[in-house]
Amino acid sequence: MKGQVVVIGGGAAGIFAAIHCAQLNPQLEVTVLEAGGQLLSKVKISGGGRCNVTHNCFQPAELVQYYPRGGKALRGAFTRFQPQDTVTWFATRGVKLKTEADGRMFPVTDDSQTIIDCLLNSAIAAGVKLTTNSIVKTVKKIDNRFQIELKNGSLQQSDRLLIATGSNPSGYGFAQDLGHQIQTPVPSLFTFTISDRRLQGLAGLSVTEATLTLNSGKTNLRQTGPILITHWGVSGPAVLKLSAWGARILWEANYQMPLIINWLPSEHPDSIREKLLKLKTTIGKKQVNSFSPFDLPKRLWQRFLEVIDIPEKTTWSELSKPAIGQLSQELTQGRFQIKGKGVFKEEFVTCGGVTLKEVDFKTMESKICPGLYFAGEVLDIDGVTGGFNFQSAWTTGWLAGQGMSHI
Repeated sequence: MKGQVVVIGGGAAGIFAAIHCAQLNPQLEVTVLEAGGQLLSKVKISGGGRCNVTHNCFQPAELVQYYPRGGKALRGAFTRFQPQDTVTWFATRGVKLKTEADGRMFPVTDDSQTIIDCLLNSAIAAGVKLTTNSIVKTVKKIDNRFQIELKNGSLQQSDRLLIATGSNPSGYGFAQDLGHQIQTPVPSLFTFTISDRRLQGLAGLSVTEATLTLNSGKTNLRQTGPILITHWGVSGPAVLKLSAWGARILWEANYQMPLIINWLPSEHPDSIREKLLKLKTTIGKKQVNSFSPFDLPKRLWQRFLEVIDIPEKTTWSELSKPAIGQLSQELTQGRFQIKGKGVFKEEFVTCGGVTLKEVDFKTMESKICPGLYFAGEVLDIDGVTGGFNFQSAWTTGWLAGQGMSHI
C-alpha cells in the first residue's frame, strides 16, 4: 500500500509542500484539500495581481529582521531554503523573477497567473491530487494514522498530515484538536485611522521620510520611512511596518493609542530652531507661508502654521520666538491619536497562530503529535510587507514537504 500524505489548504505553503513531498518520494499518494473553489487565491490577488513572490535579501541573519513574529524560529530554516532558493526554484521551471528598487521581487510578466500556472503545473507533473470545495469537518488521529472527515461525509486516511490553512479559524481548530496551543490571532499590516484637523483635506500628500513612535506606556515602538496622508488618517510603509511590530499592543489597546510623528527625522530639533531663527534675518520680508525651508509638501507646512495660529500674512521677521518653538515641536513631536485601524488592500496578514515552540523547524513536524506538520500563516509567523510572508510560506512549505516525504 502506498503511503498517504494529506495537505489541508491549497495556498502557497500547502501547494509548495505537496510538490516537494511528491517529487522527493514518488511512491507517496499526496492529496491537497482546498475548502474554497480556487487554489492559490491569495497568490492571485497579491501585489496588486502581480504577486510579490519574495524579497531580494539573501542573508538569513538580515532576512529574519523583517519578521515581527517568527524571526528567531526562521533563522535556521532560512539557511536551508531562502529567497535565493525561491528564485532558483522558479527559474528552473521557466519563471524568471525581477527585483524592483525597494527589493520586492515579481515575475517578469508582472502577472500572478504566471506563478499560479507554474505551481499547479509542477504539482500535476509530480502526481499531486488537487481538490477544491473539499471542506474538512474534523481531524482525528487513530492508531498512528490521521482520519479526516469532509463536510460531504467522505473520510480520508493519511500517514502524514500538513495543516496549511493560512489564518483560518478552522486550521487553528484542527491544530487545537490535535493538542496544540494557539496564540490569539490579531490583524497585522494595517493603516491608522486618525481624525485630526492637521491632516484634514490633505489626502494624497506624502513625506519621503518620517519617524513614527507608538507611545503605549509599555513600550516605545518606532519606525522610519515614507508616510502617506489618507482620507481616514495615515498609511505608507512606515505605518504598515509599525502596525506589524505593534500588532498585539495595538489590539490590546483596542486601536486607541497616541502616535508621535517626527516629520523631519534627519534634522535635530535644535538645528530646526536655529534654521528658523536664521530665516528671520536672511529673508525677513518674505511671508512664512510662501516658503518651507524643509523638504515638506507646501500644503502640510501651511497647515502647521495654521494650527499654531500664525496669521497668513506673517513675515519671517515678525515670527516670534515662542511661535518658532511651537513650530519646531509640531515638526518633530506632533502628537496624534489613533482611533482605529484601516485596511491595507486585500493583503490581510495575521499575527498569531500555532505556538512556535511546539514545532520542530528543521522539519516543520509537530513536537506534540508525530506525523502532523505545519506550514505558512497558520503558524505564529508574520512578516512586514514586501514579499516576506510569501517567503516564509515557501520556506516552511519546502521543509514540511521534505519532512513528510520520509515515510
